[in-house]
Amino acid sequence: MRGPAALIVAAAVLAGCAQREVLTPKPGEPPAGVDFSGLWELAADPEAEQRRLDAAVRRAGGNQESRVLRRVRAPGGREDVVVERRLSGGLVQLFLQNGKQLKISQTRGGLFISFDRAVVQEFRFGEHRQVEVGPVIAERVSGWEGQAYVVETLDEERMKLTERYELLPGGDRLRRTIVLRAANGESATVVQEFRRVER
Repeated sequence: MRGPAALIVAAAVLAGCAQREVLTPKPGEPPAGVDFSGLWELAADPEAEQRRLDAAVRRAGGNQESRVLRRVRAPGGREDVVVERRLSGGLVQLFLQNGKQLKISQTRGGLFISFDRAVVQEFRFGEHRQVEVGPVIAERVSGWEGQAYVVETLDEERMKLTERYELLPGGDRLRRTIVLRAANGESATVVQEFRRVER
């Protein structure tokens, strides 16, 4: 088969391969003896960590950055030009929070994680639900994989954010593994470690 017919068949096969991923619910029962509750402090420079996360978003290949010039009226009636950075493509990173300190409260039904005592994220054990940040809608599942708590968030552009929380031996260090994966399969991983400040 050659020519246009071959291209049509190839396009149909690729379209079939590009079906939307279905997130699989995870167990909602926490393992015995695993409790993330406490105040945790990032074991690295917060600004450097933010740069690593920004680079991971770019490396994941889900976004193209563009610069847009916009005129704004400044106080006093003067007109200024503002340069805005805009990203197109997957926007699942809007669900990603980062902070120097994590305050985690673990209940019988879920985790509440406060990032720098400002933004609180709630994860319900065994959840499978729709989540929103402004106009951006995503599908989320979260639950236990062995001793780790795993959160998967998938946006409408098929970009996926996976967060994995696990205690290191001794229980005084918490590892957070963040994986950003674009629709084309490109991915980037950032691993953070936190020290326990108080229980």
